[in-house]
Amino acid sequence: MFSIKIKPMEKTDIDAVIALEEQAYGQHHWSKESFVGELSNDLASYFSAFNEQGELVAYCGCWKILEEAHITTIAVMPQYRRKHIAETLLKTIIEDCYKDMVKFITLEVRVSNIPAIGLYEKYGFKSLGTRKGYYQDNNEDALIMWTENIFYDKFKSLFEKNIINLSGKINIL
Repeated sequence: MFSIKIKPMEKTDIDAVIALEEQAYGQHHWSKESFVGELSNDLASYFSAFNEQGELVAYCGCWKILEEAHITTIAVMPQYRRKHIAETLLKTIIEDCYKDMVKFITLEVRVSNIPAIGLYEKYGFKSLGTRKGYYQDNNEDALIMWTENIFYDKFKSLFEKNIINLSGKINIL
């Protein structure tokens, strides 16, 4: 079982986040200044994930505006993918939304990112449209995905079932 520690992102994490950004997104990644700005944005919530050696292996973030959260990013180092880290970060965002009484969660995802789409669908996200040419690096379309109200019994039941299943796959320190 893989172990990670998740904590709110800090400015001291940003250099490692940028290194991961470059691996995950190539030359079309966010700048250091963008992350510094996000950490001082009252609407933004960002989290960092570390392995047992204290190395940053993933991060995520969202903006919360009134009753809605928009997931801005989830990225995992290539060698740590398929270990349920992205799922754990998604769980962290959803729990943070519950804490702040946010009802709906939305995001964009590349139409070619089948693993991510599958993860979001597993957690009740539905595709409600497409943004044509959304990604600048290759003009790829993005699926726009939304949850229903996360306080509805149907969503809460699905979420609870998924986190029970997740608990046997990853250890959160």
